[in-house]
Amino acid sequence: MEKQTMIENLGIHFLEVGKGKIVATMPVDERTIQPFGYLHGGASVALAETVASYGAAQLIDLEKEVCFGLEINANHIRAKQSGQVIATAEVLHQGKSTMVWDVKIRNEEDKLICVSRCTIAIMPKK
Repeated sequence: MEKQTMIENLGIHFLEVGKGKIVATMPVDERTIQPFGYLHGGASVALAETVASYGAAQLIDLEKEVCFGLEINANHIRAKQSGQVIATAEVLHQGKSTMVWDVKIRNEEDKLICVSRCTIAIMPKK
């Protein structure tokens, strides 16, 4: 499912895929940094929406439904220049047509890099 997608292009790797919780890593390298050499805020947001959407997909009937990011916000707390970041997404609200996910992105020392909240829309497949 990840081949030839942003997931593959950004080097996102899933460590834990469960019902209501997702953990994934993303490298801080030439694919994810901005011109000054720091992790790009947009890469953090892409990681946050990826883990939230992937988590939502675990909670729906993929034969009948599809999920999309509806709204996302992010607060960038700390800069990072190398290594990797670890995102943990947990479902806060699981409704029939929307879900709300809390995402925390941390460095290898468990220090907070970014916090995000993502609302996911659940739609019937056409």
